[in-house]
This record gives sequence, C-alpha cells and structure tokens, in this order.
Amino acid sequence: MAQENLSVVLHSKGDLRLENRPVPEPGPNEVLLQMHSVGICGSDVHYWQHGRIADFVVTKPMVLGHEASGRVVKVGSAVKHLKVGDRVAIEPGVPREMDEFFKNGRYNLSPTIFFCATPPDDGNLCRYYTHSANFCYKLPDNVTFEEGALIEPLSVGIHACRRAGVTLGSTVLICGADLSTERLAMAKELGADFQLTVKRGDGPQQLAKTVEDMLGTQPQITIECTGVESSIQTAIYATHAGGVVVLVGLGNEMATIPLINAAVREVDIRGVFRYCNTWPMAIAMLASGKVNVKPLVTHRFPLEQAVQAFETTRQGLGIKVMLKCDQNDQKP
Repeated sequence: MAQENLSVVLHSKGDLRLENRPVPEPGPNEVLLQMHSVGICGSDVHYWQHGRIADFVVTKPMVLGHEASGRVVKVGSAVKHLKVGDRVAIEPGVPREMDEFFKNGRYNLSPTIFFCATPPDDGNLCRYYTHSANFCYKLPDNVTFEEGALIEPLSVGIHACRRAGVTLGSTVLICGADLSTERLAMAKELGADFQLTVKRGDGPQQLAKTVEDMLGTQPQITIECTGVESSIQTAIYATHAGGVVVLVGLGNEMATIPLINAAVREVDIRGVFRYCNTWPMAIAMLASGKVNVKPLVTHRFPLEQAVQAFETTRQGLGIKVMLKCDQNDQKP
C-alpha cells in the first residue's frame, strides 16, 4: 500500500494546504478506506473562507471533506459485515456515546457526536481514511462511487422531507435555487414542476403571492434551504394554513420573521440538523433508479488540484464539484 496519504488540510482561515499525513491504522470496529470520490460542500468552503461556522471554530489543522465514498482496504478485528474490496458510502456523523439521543434514534442531535470536517474532527478528503465500520454502507454494483458520495447531500433532503411529513401528493415549495438560472434549470431537469427566478429586492409577501398564483394554491410544505432572512419570511407567508416550514439552510443566529402570521395560521416551523437513519433509504433510491443524482456533478478534479476545486466551488460555478482521490481510478 502506498505510504503517502495526501490530505486537504485547513490550517486557519484562508490557509488551505495539501500535505502528506501517515496512513492510519483501523481500530477494532473501524475500516481503512482508500478514498475515491469526495464532494465539496458549502460548509467546507465556509470553514476555508471564515475559519468557523457558528460555535465550531478551526483552532488546529483539520482535514476537510464529508461527502464521501471509498473502497475498504483493511478491516478491524471486530468488523464482520465488511471485507477488503467492498465499495462503501460513508455516513460522516458517528455517535461517541449511547446517550438519550442515540437511544431514541435521533443520534444526529447528540452534543458529543463525531462529525467529519467539523472542528475538531478531521474529514475524509484524503487518500486513506479510517471510519467506524457501522457507519460505512456497502454500495450495490449499479451505484457508482460518485453516487455514493452524493448520498450525504441526498440524506439532507430525505431527513428534511421526513421532518416535513412529505408524502405522495404533497405540494412542496423549495427555496434555495431561486437566484441562479443554472440551478433552476437543473431543478427543472430533475423534476420540479415550476421554477421562480427571484430578483434581489423582491418582497417576501409579493413572492408568496406569486408562488400561489403559479401553483394555483399555497404549498402545504415549504423547505427553506438558504438561511437568508427574506427567504425564511417568504417561506412562512407562502405556506398554507396548517402547513409546515422546514428550515434546512443556516444563516445568521438571529432572524426577524413573521411569527404571528405563522402562529395564527398554525404553520409549524421545524428545524433540520444534518440527518439520521437515511443511508439505507438513499441507497435503495439510487439502486432502483427512483432518484437520479448523476447530473448534479458538473466539475471533477484530481485530489492534487484541490485548491482549484475549492476556488471553483467558492465562485459558485456549476452545481457539485467532485474530488477524485484514487490516482488509479478517476472514473465516476
């Protein structure tokens, strides 16, 4: 096995480096993975640009990356369900203790959870990486490594839909692609019925009325993915009485919102923090062809060009930028 472990390491705000680290050894309940595909998330770029997200502050060098898949190259002594050669998708959040959140199935809320590329925990944007075997999920033969890496953002959508109560026949408004014509076009390609281009300065109540006019009704559910105050306001005004607004995007700590409007119309406002128990469903969706995430990957870079890849993401070019970590296999 190669002894070099090229890794993308954030040292401090604005200081992103490629450096070699030792190839780690898996513990009894871990596997060593040769990483294949790792997507760049907005949070990775935010840490690079700002050195922190809310109370999570980069105080020591941290490997970035948490949207990932790879191949098992070594198995810990206690691992039974995986073997060398298995292709896996990685769930980046691993509970450290069996606390109340773990026991009631909401382990994503555990305050002590390990999470890839959230300070102080290292991510997996590197050649070799060890991870809890229980949070590595075997990929079917017809699911590519890139699809495996995209299970992480897909999981955010699955968890948001579960929190919102989305079912067959639900009328859903999604706020998030609305300022980008390229992203709106992709949303249409992937199945959105209507697209609404938002111009800066559009008022939330007017936008809500436009949504109702387009749909012929107010949406029962709104999934807000930006965290922008005006977009949260629009989400509340647009949602049907008795409906649900789910907040996926994270913005400023404080936001001015029409709370009384929501209260008197019994519009529930629910938060989303990452995901839990979503990987099996996501894999089934991809393997069956019910969900197609392949078009989302618009740029690919070898690991050696990570800084250029991060700059591409920072500039908002394309949809998903994918880093290819295996020198001998750069295929999707």
